[in-house]
Amino acid sequence: MRKPFVAGNWKMHGSKASILSLVTGLNAKADQLGDVDVAVCPPAIYIDYTKRALSNDVIALGAQNMAVEPVQGAYTGENSVEMLKDCACDYVILGHSERRAIYGETDAEIAQKVKVALSAKVTPILCVGETLQERESGVMESVIAGQLDAVLDVVGIEAFTDIVIAYEPVWAIGTGVTASPAQAQEVHAFIRGKLAALNSAVADKVIIQYGGSVKPDNAKELFGQADIDGGLIGGASLNADDFIAICKAAG
Repeated sequence: MRKPFVAGNWKMHGSKASILSLVTGLNAKADQLGDVDVAVCPPAIYIDYTKRALSNDVIALGAQNMAVEPVQGAYTGENSVEMLKDCACDYVILGHSERRAIYGETDAEIAQKVKVALSAKVTPILCVGETLQERESGVMESVIAGQLDAVLDVVGIEAFTDIVIAYEPVWAIGTGVTASPAQAQEVHAFIRGKLAALNSAVADKVIIQYGGSVKPDNAKELFGQADIDGGLIGGASLNADDFIAICKAAG
């Protein structure tokens, strides 16, 4: 039985004041989370501040990105995986659609980042997903398969026991439009089936999150699907009550 996992992606939001308020709310209700793994992923500059503000060990920390270079060096503006570990990060989001679309990160670069994270024993949250145009033109499965194949070619199927996958339809991220539970389940089943063709035991264990305008009022139905194992939550993770409600729906 896979244990649900919910992670909050705060994106480029926050200040010390707003994070303290948010984390205070999370601390107050951490005992209500239930049987679910939970993490929050602040902007890099606030990771240490968030860690110090958390008063429990129930909520883990993650980062939103990291350098592809495995060691420290002359890479202005970057954060190495060892720096993330030093700040108590257990997870790192890799391949988010915003990194792909805005910053031009390629499947190959993301695959190398996954390899670097795994070598440091930081769990990658590997984001995959299609645009609306790709879905409507019938290439959704080939796009997602390509995103997965790039990683499989570098780390192999067995490594996916230590990788979380987040399916995020690009057309549903921050738009208020959510894939229906049936639409989301269809893609999650495709992803698990693709991995199962290589190793069914690994596929059975892989956590596959859903991300894309998840809210307290739709979380329960989404998370009730057979192959949806929690969520990567954007906007709703910035509100303590909403995030806790989503975590409880998963757990």
